[in-house]
Amino acid sequence: MKNLQGKSTIHSDSVAVVSSQTLRRGIAVGSELTGNGRRAGYSESINFKFLLGEVLGAFFILLTSTYILAVPGALSSSGTLKGIMSRAIKRTIDIISALVGLVLTLPVWILLPIIIKFDSPGSVFYSQVRVGVNRRKKSRRYHQRTDSTERRDRERRRVDNHGRLFKMYKFRTMVQDAEKKSGPVWATKNDTRITRLGSFLRKTRIDEIPQFINILRGEMSLVGPRPERPSFVSDLSEKVENYTDRLEVRPGLTGLAQVENGYDSSVASVVDKVGFDLEYIQNWSLYRDIKIILKTVVVVITGRGAC
Repeated sequence: MKNLQGKSTIHSDSVAVVSSQTLRRGIAVGSELTGNGRRAGYSESINFKFLLGEVLGAFFILLTSTYILAVPGALSSSGTLKGIMSRAIKRTIDIISALVGLVLTLPVWILLPIIIKFDSPGSVFYSQVRVGVNRRKKSRRYHQRTDSTERRDRERRRVDNHGRLFKMYKFRTMVQDAEKKSGPVWATKNDTRITRLGSFLRKTRIDEIPQFINILRGEMSLVGPRPERPSFVSDLSEKVENYTDRLEVRPGLTGLAQVENGYDSSVASVVDKVGFDLEYIQNWSLYRDIKIILKTVVVVITGRGAC
């Protein structure tokens, strides 16, 4: 019995020693594998960062080369870059202002259509074709065209509208089919075509609210020369000097001429308006736009200059 017990004890101790050695060997092997894994991961990270740096560097060189080779020298001038930045800033302000305006006037969009329907028969909204910004630029190649090219252009575009045509939206302020018999004419004070509600809407400029949609669509700006109908533009461009120069920028929901001169009522008033419009275009600044908007608020409250 003693011998058997002794042998059993010796065997157990041997097994324990072997198990301990195996465990240490396994830990050592595991540590070595973990270390190798860490070194491999670290190496992959370095390779990825190196590759990313190479790609970004190549992209930067490509952009720089494109700018140097492809961008014309005229664009690099300070005046041109300033003009591009100014237009970008103005367009950004237009979009933000139009979105804010639509949100703030949401009750008007809900209640006013009902009131218009009760006030007079006809549609709630009124759309009218107006002349927008003129994007066509004269160049030396324009004056060097062949006769055949000129003939094709005349056939393709027989009528020069002096600018891009678009539909301007308003809340209806006149009776239905107000110009069906008379054709396009200027609105005047005590105009019998204007409805009772329409007179209030025109004085407060509430009828212009739907033009926030035109601003979002890029057809109009918040501040700029007011858009006019093609028939009036065609006629006034011959009677008023430099009239078409006001079409070099997007037409506006409000403008310097509107806060200083009011609505057009005659050719004489248009001459004054063109003077204000050209002054605005030549001396545009963000500060001036803000001043015109503040003056517009005063005009809306007082109803000054409305028909």
